[in-house]
Amino acid sequence: MDHVQKAKELFLQGYNCAQATLAAFSDVTGIDEATAIKLTSGFGAGMGALRDTCGAVTGMFMAADMLYGYESPTDKEGKAAHYELIRDLAARFSEENGSIMCRDLLANCPKAKQPMDRNDEYYAVRPCVRLVMDAAAILDKVIEEKNK
Repeated sequence: MDHVQKAKELFLQGYNCAQATLAAFSDVTGIDEATAIKLTSGFGAGMGALRDTCGAVTGMFMAADMLYGYESPTDKEGKAAHYELIRDLAARFSEENGSIMCRDLLANCPKAKQPMDRNDEYYAVRPCVRLVMDAAAILDKVIEEKNK
């Protein structure tokens, strides 16, 4: 599946950044699309419009959790390795986009506590489509690297 294209399509359908990113990986995470969408429904606009961690990043982390996360609370090595992976994903996203924080990524966009209408004006000023595509591409690259 083309995860980048799927994330873009989901976002353009109206799903938030986290929903679009996690649901795009439903084919490999074991989470069905409907569950992925519901699970991430509060993470859009940087966690419920707080403009904290970007939803695309959150969705990317959740997909990585499902793919590579640890299960046992006593698995210190697994926990350390997974935290290292999450930091690596964050660094790659930040290197490409300048930050993982929604407030930084949308610094020049009007802030809204309520979901905004998705129209040409919305898409003209917000980089969110590109951000979900970037997050999906980064995770695809990590999956490819881990499969070698």
